[in-house]
Amino acid sequence: MGLQYKIVYKLGASNQATDALSRHPSPSSQVHAISSVTPTWLTGVVAGSEKDPAALKLTQELSLAPDSHRPYTLTDGVLRLRDRIWIGNNTTLQQRLMSAMHTSAVCGHSGFPVTFSKLKKLFAWCGMKTDVKSFVVAGSVCVQGKPNRARYPSLLAPLLVPTESWQVLSMDFIEGLPRSGAANCLMVVLDRFSKFAHFIPLLHPFTAQQVAQAFLDNIYRLHGLPTVIASSPVCFGASSFALPRPHCP
Repeated sequence: MGLQYKIVYKLGASNQATDALSRHPSPSSQVHAISSVTPTWLTGVVAGSEKDPAALKLTQELSLAPDSHRPYTLTDGVLRLRDRIWIGNNTTLQQRLMSAMHTSAVCGHSGFPVTFSKLKKLFAWCGMKTDVKSFVVAGSVCVQGKPNRARYPSLLAPLLVPTESWQVLSMDFIEGLPRSGAANCLMVVLDRFSKFAHFIPLLHPFTAQQVAQAFLDNIYRLHGLPTVIASSPVCFGASSFALPRPHCP
C-alpha cells in the first residue's frame, strides 16, 4: 500500500503480550509441516507417461542419468522438453489441454495462432501444431466466425477553414424536445465562417425529402447553394460532402 515501515526485532521481555501469544507449550508436528500445491492434471501427465513406452523409457533413464537425454529433463517425476511439460502420446490429455486453451471462457475461441502460441509455451508433444490446427478447424464456433476483411479506415482529418460566409455549412438535428405546435425537433444549420445558425423546426419522424425542402426554403432561398455541408457542427473529424456549383449562363 506504499506505507513506509521497518521490521525490527523486539525482545520478549519488552513485548510481553505478543510474546505470550506466539508461544505454545507443546507444539504439534503440524506446525513444522510444509504444504505445496500440485495441479491435479499433473497426475494425469505422470500416469500418461507410464502408459507411453517411449516416455517411460526416457523417465527411467533420466532418473538414473539426468544429463543422458538433453534437452529432456526430469523434474519432480514430470518429463520436460526445454522446460516445457512433455505430454507424449497421451491423446486424452492433449484434447483437455487444447480445449482449456481454446474453448474455455478465458480464451474465448481465440483462433489457431493464439491457441498454438499459448500451448507451445507450456507443453510439447509430437505433431502439436497439426493437432491444434485440426482441433480449431473442427470447432463449430470458429467455423461460423468470419474475420473482418474490410480495409482499415484512414485517420480523421480536420475540415478546411472557410474563407467566406455560407460556403461551408454544418448540419445536425436536436431531437427529444417537447412538442411545440407542429414540431418536436430542430434542424440546426451553422455557417462555419460567421458562426451564424438557423434553427429550423421539424416534426419527427421526417423524411429526406422534408429535410431537403426545409433546406431550400430556409437556407438556399437566403444564402444560395453552399460548397460543403458537414454532417456535424462540433466534430472536426465529421464527414462532409461537396455540392456541385450551379451553372450560371
